[in-house]
Order: sequence, then C-alpha cells, then structure tokens
Amino acid sequence: MKKSWFYLLFALATGSALSVCTAATILYPVVANGRWGYVNNSGESVINPQFDRAEGFAEGLAPVRTGKWGYVDGSGKIVINPQFDKVGAFSDGLAMVKLGGGGPSPFYDPRPWSPFHGGGGGSYGYINPAGKYIINPQFDDAGTFAGGFAAVKMGGRWGFIDKSGKVVINPQFDEAAAFSEKLAMIKMGGHFGYADASGKIVINPQFERAQAFSEGLAGIRMEGRWGFIDKTGKIIINAQFEEAGSFVNDLAPVRQGKHWGYINPAGNFVIKPQFDKAAEFSEGLATVRQSGRWGFVDVTGKVVINPQFDEAEAFTNGLAWVKTGGRFGYINEAGKYVYNPTK
Repeated sequence: MKKSWFYLLFALATGSALSVCTAATILYPVVANGRWGYVNNSGESVINPQFDRAEGFAEGLAPVRTGKWGYVDGSGKIVINPQFDKVGAFSDGLAMVKLGGGGPSPFYDPRPWSPFHGGGGGSYGYINPAGKYIINPQFDDAGTFAGGFAAVKMGGRWGFIDKSGKVVINPQFDEAAAFSEKLAMIKMGGHFGYADASGKIVINPQFERAQAFSEGLAGIRMEGRWGFIDKTGKIIINAQFEEAGSFVNDLAPVRQGKHWGYINPAGNFVIKPQFDKAAEFSEGLATVRQSGRWGFVDVTGKVVINPQFDEAEAFTNGLAWVKTGGRFGYINEAGKYVYNPTK
C-alpha cells in the first residue's frame, strides 16, 4: 500500500471509493482474467466482468472504462455513455469529467480531500447523474466537489467554484485542496495555509506541508517535522514527527524515528511506535506494516489480522481490499477471504 503524504488526507473522508452502499446491496469492483466487474459483500458476482476498468460507486454510480470512461448503475446498466478521457466519482451530485489531453492515469483520483488533481491537458467540467453538463468543460484542472465547492485551475492559478460554476474564490493560489471542516488547504509563495469559503486567508501560508482538517486538527510540517494545529492556527501538538496522518476516532498515525505509532489529540502515544508504516483507522481497524507485510490492528494496538499482505486498504462497509502476489481480493474483519485473490 503506497501512502503519499496527500493520500493520508483522504483517509478521514466518508469512506473508501472501493464500494457502494445502497438500500439494496453493497458492491465492490473486482477483476477476473483482465476484465472488471462487481461483487457483493458475500463475494457473489452481481455485475459480470466486462469492463476494461471499473472503479468504486459513489452516489449510486460508478465509473467504468470501455475504451473511454462512462458510468454504470448498481445493475450494471451503462447510464452515462463512455465518452470521457478522465472522470471522477460523483460528489455533491456532480462528477468531474475531462475531454481531450493525456495524463499518467486514465482514471481521475476521486478522493475529495486530495489536494492535487488530474492535469495532463484537455478541459475539465462537471456533469450530473443524467450525464448532462452542468458546468461546461473550461478548466485546466479540477477537483471533486465537497461542501458545495470545488477547486479549479484557470490561467495557472487555483480558485474555487460553486455548483452552478460561478467562481466564488478567484484563482490566486499555487495549489488548493477541497474544503474540509469549512477550511481549504491552499499554497501561496511556496508555503501552505488555509482559507475559508469567502476566500479569506484564516491561517497564513507558513507551513512546508499541510493536511486537511479532521476532528478539529490538521497536520502541518515545519522545519522538516510534523505537528498539529487547530482552526485558529494555534500549534496544539508540537512539530516533532517525521511523518503524520490525520486524526480519526481521536487517533492519528505518526512516525517517530524509524517506526510508526498512534497519538491522541494531546500528542501522547496511545499505541507505541512499532510499525514500519501505519494508516488511519476505519471501522475500528487500521492497516499497519511489519516486516514488509500489511495487517490490521485495533484501537488498543492489538494485531487482529496478522501481517501477510503485500498491500492493504482500509475497511469499508465491513470489507478490506488486499493484494498478495500480484492478485487482489477482499477480506472481512475476521481476516477471512470473502472474495479470493484474482488478477
């Protein structure tokens, strides 16, 4: 599981985009013999493998690729024809789509807390669940809607639009992330700070790196070390860690020296540093790496699923994505495979 500093921003969100929860069922993307489809939380096939690529559901629709990207519903019916070069997950009733241009990944990162976006040329706009453009393609780059706003890039600078496409914060930032707890991380003059929905800088750009707010705190880096601030910009936990994630359920993963552990909002270790790598908690469990393998611990630090996977993601709706030997599947909270590894 590769965890860049900005990947950690997403772990505090409403859940992984790997699955969808509806009144009827929960679906997870899987691959078999190079084709993608979906299974339910019992591992039973619901949408037969037929796509070049399939991503997780959000708001009842999932991006799938058959040459170009489109969207399917929970029955597997294509409801938005494949026509886009990049797409994002639906959020706040809209999805980012791109026409033209290239880029390193055909699928746009749907994470609403990801501070950096698609790029690669072309034009970005937003569609509704009927596939109709609500905001015409016009942006050089764009992010996912969160809290009614989305970060967009125009003329080399980032600003924010509302769901009608109106520019509500003029493009002025070098970089910008989605709003989280009513504040957005922005970068100006080589440093990171935070702005509110009016565009006012409420925490001056002064940090080497920064993360989204979660549970009232945000990770910031100063002089090569990570600490945490509150929404006034006050340092609550002194910058002392080599790396840090976000708070979830009053626990945040941090690295001190060579090992990762978990601290509480007072900055005290609740789970002592002992892991090669660690991620945020989700559904009471967190992925940790020991001796090159990933497993899961509970909030006391007890290993409940032994490290055995090459990669692993957080639990969502009772299942976690895991990868071993180039094949991936899903396990339940007992560590048992619900869907056996395939590739």
